[in-house]
Amino acid sequence: MIQNKTVSGADALMLSLLEEGVDTLFGYPGGQIINVFDSLYKFSDRLHHILTRHEQGAVHAAQGYSRATGRVGVCVVTSGPGATNLITGIADAMIDSTPLVCITGQVPTTLLGSDAFQEADIISMTMPVTKWSYQVTEASEIPTAIAKAFFIARTGRPGPVLVDIPKNAQIGQTDFHYTPCQYIRSYTVRPAIDPALIEEAAQAINAAERPLILLGQGVKLSGAEQKLIELAEKAGIPVASTLMGLSAMPSDHPLYVGMVGMHGNIGPNVLTQETDLLIAVGMRFSDRITGDLKVYASQAKVIHIDIDKSEIGKNVKTDIGIHADVSDALDALMPLVHYVDRSAWIARFGEKYSFEYKQVIDPLIHPSQTEMTMGEVVTAVTDYTDAGAVVVTDVGQQQMMAARYSHFRKTRSFITSGGLGTMGYGLPAAIGAKIGVPERQVVLFVGDGGFQMTLQELGTIMQENAGVKMVILNNGYLGMVRQWQQLFFERRYSNTELMNPDFVTLASAYGIAGRSIASRGELSEAIAEMFADDAPYLLEVRVNREGNVFPMIPAGAPVSGVIFNE
Repeated sequence: MIQNKTVSGADALMLSLLEEGVDTLFGYPGGQIINVFDSLYKFSDRLHHILTRHEQGAVHAAQGYSRATGRVGVCVVTSGPGATNLITGIADAMIDSTPLVCITGQVPTTLLGSDAFQEADIISMTMPVTKWSYQVTEASEIPTAIAKAFFIARTGRPGPVLVDIPKNAQIGQTDFHYTPCQYIRSYTVRPAIDPALIEEAAQAINAAERPLILLGQGVKLSGAEQKLIELAEKAGIPVASTLMGLSAMPSDHPLYVGMVGMHGNIGPNVLTQETDLLIAVGMRFSDRITGDLKVYASQAKVIHIDIDKSEIGKNVKTDIGIHADVSDALDALMPLVHYVDRSAWIARFGEKYSFEYKQVIDPLIHPSQTEMTMGEVVTAVTDYTDAGAVVVTDVGQQQMMAARYSHFRKTRSFITSGGLGTMGYGLPAAIGAKIGVPERQVVLFVGDGGFQMTLQELGTIMQENAGVKMVILNNGYLGMVRQWQQLFFERRYSNTELMNPDFVTLASAYGIAGRSIASRGELSEAIAEMFADDAPYLLEVRVNREGNVFPMIPAGAPVSGVIFNE
């Protein structure tokens, strides 16, 4: 620890990051951040910088790193286009509650507002999609700004912050002193729990005949996975997961009943309309979960636990709103709930799953289906890893198939772009995840369309020798858009068919081994080859071209309005 030593602003930034426990950064250098990268050169023994091939790759990699580790992701880029290239990832992190500290270079303060070369007002641009955006003006501000940035990013409902550092502040001298931020006036980190609401919620839980817990990502962000499982077991309540909550509860737990949402499992979706008590824990009732709000769970009493007060009652009318950290709320509830035999209610979910298997899952792998399906590939890959891999997805059909057919034993094992639905997210996020948890197997499921949005990050994999296992589920289409065109636009496939490159040859140009297969008989051997060592690998699987993701709840339909085919 270095305190009260005169250093440059750039050095003060490096020292501040070290004080916050940072050891990994993702970024891309440039003219207005060059002094920071010069300082980084001096600190390279303690700070590992991952040079991505695009700034969007840097911010998505930082997201993947954060989601896999639970730590704050950090990215550093230059001004102007470097900074603006972060905005998609920042917006993605905001809606998915991913803690990031994004550091951007800026022209000197004397040139601000002059339309100087590579000047952009990144503060104004990012204010709607950050928890906090701040521009320092001199070197002495940097330690305080960084301390505040990390505090805001990781506390409360986590999210991204941005610190913009003009060049003069990087060059200027300051007496370095670092004090971690622990308090900001008017910013409540951990709300006080209302005991009366906890008592009311416990009474409702104990009295319910058909309760259902909806588990969201807030459970993972709070580190409350085991507490939620213990509450469910103690009270005998089935648990369903949102897309973002996947892996917080083991897939094979007897109380786990599947995923809710547009492409979720039939049981938890349909039976949401029969539950008498819906207990939403760390989730925000997005439109992809609720469908038609006018009829969504209208028969049920709703308990909503969330650290973000603005989410409680925002979309779904809430009867008991508990504004609290999930972990604190579960601690308070645990002593007050008791076991109720709800075996008949829980069995209903099993009956629905059996029906779903016959309608949807079994046909995916039926021998009469000559072309491979995304579902069977995902199942084969995750079975090979014994449900122990970190599964990262891009956005689209492969995302939903990975969510439906992956199996999880450990938390923080499913990483995807949820609220923003960012194509191109998957590859760089998988790199960040692998950098963050190198001891774990990281598998990327990506479509041929999404892969080509950020495929330049193969260069990052090559340079870092990051052992990501990439599975391209290639159907020659922008599959999810094509599915909607098929179902709702009379098969008018407008601009969704893709002419693709030779992905294996492309990977080989980056020194990455790969293989392309098109027949079911090759699948097992190809998967074994992919996992034969720790090196990166690209497996292209040519799947049925017009396969769809079912079941499906059409946008705006009630959650009971499930369709099984076109």
